[in-house]
Amino acid sequence: MKIIIIGAGEVGYHIAKALSPKNDVIIIEKAEEALKRADELDVLAIEGNGANAELLSKFLQDSDLLVAVTGLDEVNIVACMTAKLVIRSKPGWKDIKTIARVSNPDYIDSPVTSRAQVGVDLMICPELALASEVAEILSSPSAIDAEMFAEGKVRMTEFAISPESKLVGKQMQDLKLADCCIVSAVFRDHEIIIPHGSDVIKANDHVVVVGKPEAMESLSSIFGNEVHHKNRVLIIGCGIVGFYLAKLISKEENVDLKIIEHRKNRCIEVAETLEGVLILNGDGTDLNLLKEENIEDMDVVIAVTDSDEKNLLCALLAKQLGAKKVIARADRPDYVPLFEMIGIDMAVSPRQATVNEVLKLTMGRGIEKLATLEGEKAEIIEYTASRSSKIVGKSLDKVKFPKGALVTMVVHNDDTIIPRGDTVIREGDRVIIFALSSAVPAVEKFFK
Repeated sequence: MKIIIIGAGEVGYHIAKALSPKNDVIIIEKAEEALKRADELDVLAIEGNGANAELLSKFLQDSDLLVAVTGLDEVNIVACMTAKLVIRSKPGWKDIKTIARVSNPDYIDSPVTSRAQVGVDLMICPELALASEVAEILSSPSAIDAEMFAEGKVRMTEFAISPESKLVGKQMQDLKLADCCIVSAVFRDHEIIIPHGSDVIKANDHVVVVGKPEAMESLSSIFGNEVHHKNRVLIIGCGIVGFYLAKLISKEENVDLKIIEHRKNRCIEVAETLEGVLILNGDGTDLNLLKEENIEDMDVVIAVTDSDEKNLLCALLAKQLGAKKVIARADRPDYVPLFEMIGIDMAVSPRQATVNEVLKLTMGRGIEKLATLEGEKAEIIEYTASRSSKIVGKSLDKVKFPKGALVTMVVHNDDTIIPRGDTVIREGDRVIIFALSSAVPAVEKFFK
């Protein structure tokens, strides 16, 4: 594919890094420093304004995808609109898919939406996607990641096994999971394991479970301590991510929410919008403030300021003072493993939602959703099986699926099925697959 990326910041750079090995990638960026970094990749780097029609017209012919991910919403939207207008003015040029990254709630009210009427095929809000992801994992004390698939019919949850857990030393087959739940993977140190019944659970393992959402709710009693009081949550920082997150959490009846924000005018602004939420004007690194607010009683502390370093400090302080689970935002992707290495329960990056949506479009038809795990070493992919898919009409025991990949769940009509050897995939089925990143190309071939 021929792909144009507008903007070479963190998001643009990582999209280009992921796509450049198999695609022709062109990056357009105004900032000289960001452009130099892009030169490290196997891409064509062009200095200029990506919303400029004259510049764009030089590269749009035969292009398949334009991804606008600068830090300015308006530039991203205009770049997509301009690309569509230029192509429509050129007879014989094929249409192009456009993706714009936006943050302003005036433009978007869901993590991913279409604004095709104004020339944007996909509008992605990384901040709202991040807020939705964090809100999803708050329901379980030991959950550190969660994703929904098949329009809410399948849920994936990643659990951390503490050294004190009653599960340490048990075999997988001894887990009393509901019939519609399955353990897809275990992350252990730097190893990723597709488990068997005889595999033993060890301290600090991360266990990935896939199943029906209603059945997953009972997993707290297996993988962690059940909470018998309102979930006490503290958000530090109420910028775009913090506000989106607070808005989502405040709708839950079983949550007692507090927010710490250092800007007084922002506190007033948020207080007028969110009812029933305690908003404190202060600094998330202020030890006295944290102690006054009984940080040791918090079930979850989420640091989502605009500074990675401050988020790290706030989260570590909260952990040191006794908070049960701490989550920190890390805009720089190379910080994510570092944060988790030094004691943060979960580090989340807003860029990943944008990267995943772009990868989904470039991997071909049939992919409904893509979630990356363990620093992009593994993926959970939702495919819709078509009539031409090689996997259709065969029982799974007759399909030579690649090593490092596992069919974890099948949704047929409205039935959610844990697949067995004699399960036959039919046209239109939603198939949820766990795969090591190295096995993904081989998996794709079954669904093309």
